[in-house]
Amino acid sequence: QVQLVESGGGLVQSGGSLRLSCAASGFTFRTYAMSWYRQGPGKGRELVARISSAGSAGSITNYADFVKGRFTISRDNAKNMVYLQMNSLKPEDTAVYYCNADLTRWGPEYNYWGQGTQVTVSS
Repeated sequence: QVQLVESGGGLVQSGGSLRLSCAASGFTFRTYAMSWYRQGPGKGRELVARISSAGSAGSITNYADFVKGRFTISRDNAKNMVYLQMNSLKPEDTAVYYCNADLTRWGPEYNYWGQGTQVTVSS
């Protein structure tokens, strides 16, 4: 079965950095896009960054405007891992961060989430 396990969250001061990791299993990782979402206190879940499966020109990345230039998503298909490097963190980045695997080409129920990892940025 599909499993996504996030790690790397924690408490950091404003301006600091964290690197989140997501270990994926149970599906052909390299053929699917992967994403990071977050849900802040009292807010809905929002897309942070997405990385496509590897094409002939490599993977394509997309970012929410509020993290552009600060966060970098990457993947290691040999290790079935996806990462989120977060730099210049702000208090408003405080949220639970979730790894997502969108396998909904097979049906709407095939959208998978990890358990989430808490990121807290102090001012």
